[in-house]
Amino acid sequence: MGDDNYLVATVFSGLSALVIDDVADDGEVIRVLARTRDVPVPCPMCGVLTGKVHGYHGRTVGDVPVDGRRVVIRLRVRRLVCPVLGCRRQTFREQVPGLLERLQRRTTRLASQVSGVVKELCGRAAARLTSLLAFPVSCATALRLLRRIPIPTVPVPRVIGVDDFALRRRHRYATIVIDAETGRRVDVLPDREAATLTAWLRSRPEVEVVCRDGSTTYAEAIRQALPDAVQVSDRWHVWHNLCDKVQAEVRAHAPCWATINPPRPGGIREQTTRERWHKVHALLGQGVGLLDCSRRLDLALNTVKRYARIPEPPTERITPRYRPTLVDPYREHLRTRRAAEPGVPVTHLLHEIRELGYTGSANLLVRYLNQGRAEGDRPVTTPRRLARLLLTHPEHLRTKDTDLLGLITAACSEMTELAALIRDFAVLLTPAGSNDSKLTDWITQARGADLPHLHSFCNGLELDRAAVNAGLTLPWSNGRTEGVNTRTKRIMRQMHGRAGFELLRHRILLST
Repeated sequence: MGDDNYLVATVFSGLSALVIDDVADDGEVIRVLARTRDVPVPCPMCGVLTGKVHGYHGRTVGDVPVDGRRVVIRLRVRRLVCPVLGCRRQTFREQVPGLLERLQRRTTRLASQVSGVVKELCGRAAARLTSLLAFPVSCATALRLLRRIPIPTVPVPRVIGVDDFALRRRHRYATIVIDAETGRRVDVLPDREAATLTAWLRSRPEVEVVCRDGSTTYAEAIRQALPDAVQVSDRWHVWHNLCDKVQAEVRAHAPCWATINPPRPGGIREQTTRERWHKVHALLGQGVGLLDCSRRLDLALNTVKRYARIPEPPTERITPRYRPTLVDPYREHLRTRRAAEPGVPVTHLLHEIRELGYTGSANLLVRYLNQGRAEGDRPVTTPRRLARLLLTHPEHLRTKDTDLLGLITAACSEMTELAALIRDFAVLLTPAGSNDSKLTDWITQARGADLPHLHSFCNGLELDRAAVNAGLTLPWSNGRTEGVNTRTKRIMRQMHGRAGFELLRHRILLST
């Protein structure tokens, strides 16, 4: 019997505030018969201790599972009499602090576990998981418990980050505010209007620094609510804007640097693209609609729209993507033979390269020749890849990429200037106190170059110059806010759009 008592006390150590009379195995459920201890307890109104029993009541509560099975406690509690005459509570039912709360059907520790599950998984997912963990709750109960979890109180931070996220892309957006120093969520606003953020900031004058992206709406709201606050433009967004302008400059100067990018014999894809552009614009010139064009040309409507937006036929080189084949080692032999004897039969070529060690099939050779891979070289590069090479740190480029970049920039003086400007601007992205004056010199140098798209980028910097200066000189950024937005999207995917804004806001503020 002593061993049994020790085992019960060990397994149900969380019930030490009770007296356990019996434990019964009922298959899928373990039933515990318990009662409260015979000790005086204070009256909830006057606080006077009393042990006088008026009657008994039964409570059925759930506890944490044991051995993968539910635990149900049948608890007998006392109704006590207050000894103070005139007390508003002549009788009261005793509670068990730390174990049971008033009107609850779960022990405190089980309620804590359920709350942890519903906080992470919300409704249906939480209901499925709790069923496996042997303390099942319904979807409605999970949502009710989630709403009951109090939102932690966060003091108004000195440095905040502000960003928007889509509730419904291109239709509805919300604004999230976080502590830029710790990453803790501060609040979630129902839209991204300037008036909403202005009202929120005016009620919190303790804010000194606000990190944001290039949004003019947020900039105006901060300026109206907290004119003395420092606005910090996010460095990543500044660099992203530069990347867009660099790619536009590369495309604009394609005819210049593409002189080292000779046309590829048999470039069927490029020829087809130009032919489609001419056909689409010919029909549009006749007043034919986009949908009718797609039907007449047997093209997808989005393809027709893409060609319609392009004012001139595309001149950029398109690099075909070929996988390595068994014919590649014999490419020079095939090129030499076909140049010397254009009509040489494929069977002869197959016999010759097999003597050289070719082990592939005849069909592979025929397909290789039909694609023009024997005669023509692949284009050196494309505008998109050249822009990527210009924007990549030189130490992170492979040797062949470095050589290619030097060859292209040597062929176009504007690309040489562009590469130098990109390198100089990349240095400014490391915050330093003198970066504001260096940015002024950089803008002067960029405007002196014949790079119109880069001039547009400089105009954008000047419009938000104070925030850009703060972003390049202060250590703050909007990186933490972007990370919170990423986790917010995970929460929204879990909810599948079934819940309203209030529940979404509750989950965001509870998440860590």
